[in-house]
Amino acid sequence: MTTEPKPSSPPLTERQEARRRRILHASAQLAGRGGFEAVQMREVAELSSVALGTLYRYFPSKIHLLVATMQDQLQQLQETLRKRPPTEDEPAARVAQTLMRAFRAMQREPHLAEAMVRALTFADRSVSAEVDTVSRLTTAIILDAMGLEEAPTPEQLSVVRVIEHTWHSALITWLSGRASIAQVKVDIETVCGLIGPVGR
Repeated sequence: MTTEPKPSSPPLTERQEARRRRILHASAQLAGRGGFEAVQMREVAELSSVALGTLYRYFPSKIHLLVATMQDQLQQLQETLRKRPPTEDEPAARVAQTLMRAFRAMQREPHLAEAMVRALTFADRSVSAEVDTVSRLTTAIILDAMGLEEAPTPEQLSVVRVIEHTWHSALITWLSGRASIAQVKVDIETVCGLIGPVGR
C-alpha cells in the first residue's frame, strides 16, 4: 500500500494538507486521553472525519501515524523555540534548557508522550523515512540552540547524536517510572556538557 505524503510524492494540495492536519490532531487527542492503546485507526478516522481507507493511504499503520504525530509535535516545538529562544549564555546551557522545555511539554501530556515514544521504539524499516524526519528535527532543534555561525563539524554532529540518544533514553526511563524529573535534568545537563564553546 502506498502512502500519499512521501517525500517523493507531489506536494499535498490545500485540501489534502487540511485532511492530514485533522488526522494528526485526532491521533494526538486519542493518545493524550489513553496512550498508545487508545489510538485505534477506526477511531482516528471517525474523529478526523475521513474514510478508513483514506486514513490508511496517508498512514499505513498506527506506528506510521504516531511517529508522524511526534514529528508534528516537534515542528510545533521548533516554531515556539524560534519565537522564544533559550536565554542562557553558554551553548551547553542553551541546549539543556531547550531539551528540558521539550521534556516539560511532554510531561504535560504523559499519555501522548508514551504513545509517541513507544511508536518510535517499535518502528521497523518501513517507518525509517518518518523516523529519520523525527531525528532531523531533533538535530535541528539542538543545532538552533547551539547557535552555530558555520555548518556543524563531524565532531559536533557526533555530540548532537549522543545528546539525542540520551534524551530519548531519558524519556523512556521517565515514562517507565524508573527516573525522576530531577534525574532527567541531571542526565541532560551532563550530556550537554560535551558541547564545547562555539562561535555565535
